[in-house]
Amino acid sequence: MNRDILRFIPLALLVCAAAPSGAASAPVTELSGNSAVVRLERMLHTRNQMQLDMQGQLERMASELNVLRGTVERNSFDINQMLERQRDIYKEIDGLRKTPKAATNSTGLPTPVSLKEAYSSNQEENTHYDNAVNLILKEKKYTAAIDAFNKFLTQYPNSVYKANTHYWLGQLYFSKSNLDSATIHFTEVNQIKDAKKRADALFKLGLIAEKKGDVIQANTIFKQVIKEFPATTLASQARKKLLK
Repeated sequence: MNRDILRFIPLALLVCAAAPSGAASAPVTELSGNSAVVRLERMLHTRNQMQLDMQGQLERMASELNVLRGTVERNSFDINQMLERQRDIYKEIDGLRKTPKAATNSTGLPTPVSLKEAYSSNQEENTHYDNAVNLILKEKKYTAAIDAFNKFLTQYPNSVYKANTHYWLGQLYFSKSNLDSATIHFTEVNQIKDAKKRADALFKLGLIAEKKGDVIQANTIFKQVIKEFPATTLASQARKKLLK
């Protein structure tokens, strides 16, 4: 019996040595815990990166929206300016809507003064002028009207309609924001001392100087309007400009 017990003792010792002890299992638990922390950190990093990407996208969208809003505002301003200039033109239409008829004397024929100031004896000249005016009033073809009036000035440089033609061209170029060309034609009108539209042309020169940012020149012209045409609506408008 003792021999049998002695025979089993080495086997028991061998089994005990092979069995895992409590101290040896701790590293396994520790490794599992570290892995969970790493996964959690990775998840947090991924979430933070996604939030940063979304924030960047929102900022880019906000920037693009601001650009679009600015574009819309500029376009709206340009449209309003264009409409304002067109309204200015239409205000002048009544004064030039119809070609003035020549005054007649007792014989029923035009007097020399009226013939020179209001109507041409050249019927072809009258027709060309009327056609150019109708491109504005009836057909609304403003670019074609510019070409027609420029051609008219070439064909009839000393026409009785010279002042009116320059004034129309000034208005048309002004409506297209071609301020340099408008200045040329309004200046031509201003140099014709007896031109009926001289006050209007002079005031428009002041507006052009104002639009170009030349305040000193604009104020000088507005003062000239007040001085030369004191009892007119244009003088009142010029005073308002000076007050601003």
